Amino acid sequence: MVEGLHRVVVTGLGAITPIGNTVEEYWDGLTAGRNGVAAITLFDASAHACRFAAEVKNFDPKGFLEPKESKRWDRFSKFGVIAAKEALVNAGLSITEANSSRIGVIIGSGVGGLLTMETQSHVLADKGPSRVSPFTVPMMIPNMATGLAAIALGAKGPSSAVATACAAGSNAIGDAFRLLQLGKADAMVCGGAEASITPLGVAGFASAKALSFRNEDPSTASRPFDAHRDGFVIGEGGGVLVLETLEYAKKRGAAIHAEIVGYGTTCDAHHITSPSPGGIGGAEAIQLALQDGQINSENVDYINAHGTSTPANDKNETSAIKSVFGNRANQIPVSSTKSMTGHLLGGSGGIEAVACVLSIKHGVIPPTINYSNPDPECDLDYVPNTAREKISKVVLSNSFGFGGHNVCLAFRQLI
Repeated sequence: MVEGLHRVVVTGLGAITPIGNTVEEYWDGLTAGRNGVAAITLFDASAHACRFAAEVKNFDPKGFLEPKESKRWDRFSKFGVIAAKEALVNAGLSITEANSSRIGVIIGSGVGGLLTMETQSHVLADKGPSRVSPFTVPMMIPNMATGLAAIALGAKGPSSAVATACAAGSNAIGDAFRLLQLGKADAMVCGGAEASITPLGVAGFASAKALSFRNEDPSTASRPFDAHRDGFVIGEGGGVLVLETLEYAKKRGAAIHAEIVGYGTTCDAHHITSPSPGGIGGAEAIQLALQDGQINSENVDYINAHGTSTPANDKNETSAIKSVFGNRANQIPVSSTKSMTGHLLGGSGGIEAVACVLSIKHGVIPPTINYSNPDPECDLDYVPNTAREKISKVVLSNSFGFGGHNVCLAFRQLI
């Protein structure tokens, strides 16, 4: 711990995911190895090259949002706000006029309101500019999950949004961590949200050859680190943490789930979609997180991998981990929860941070499901197919995004 910086702890968790619409359901799904991938129902995908995704199931915003609000919010904002509300309740934190200026919100999104943009583009083309909704811009801009969460919660402190593609949720958590370390706030609501299972979103990623095309068996399509992986499965949802300075959490008698101690972030500066060879940028982010948290690499107990199920990412992430941990890399459990949830893009860092905290809390490591064909270039312990009981005191979460963004977050048991 650097002198003069505040220690930061996790006191609240919120999640809405393809395998569970609350934190409890999500964790049950992770430990059971539940598959969240199925045929697309949100639109008619019959003409698409990829016809499956990891959708949030049985989603009903009633009880969380007023009907009028719900019509004026994009789906990604609904996910972000609902997860934020759950996290705040879980933290037992009441935001009042007395503390509101010291509590902030940062929720990242890689794309923002893509569904709104598509829908209103059709309105413009079919019915003319006068029929475009006046709510189009506030529905589609990627900072609106943050803005709407701040309004819903009454949080008037530091507020921003991060749009670093698939690293956005983790960057949001890391940036919130920094603000708290520096004493710029007492508590932060932070994470990621995404809802890009739309005709344009699916078609765009398919055209880029980033998706799996395993239409005949979608339940096995997300298979990180497996030799037969052929692309990621697009998912949706949101994951949010409540972070507080240790002093503030103790003062109000909060239950503490874990401590966040490290944040490393780099850029490959290499290619718009492909990672740098050997995962050099990702390795540097991991090293920075370890240095930031003053963590000896020998003490890392589990790594929640970015693990997208794409040929390039999984190979390069494996190389990054091996370059940081050397001979010990084979002894560290590394799993990809995207095997179950699909890839939530900017929302992935949020739900994966939740998984890391719960792994520390419950002493269980979620598995990598659909792992059946070892790849010589991916030769670590990927916790294949079945959750593993293991006390983990130090856990890392990796997130990498288009544009070369790399993030690693470090969590540990409170000591």
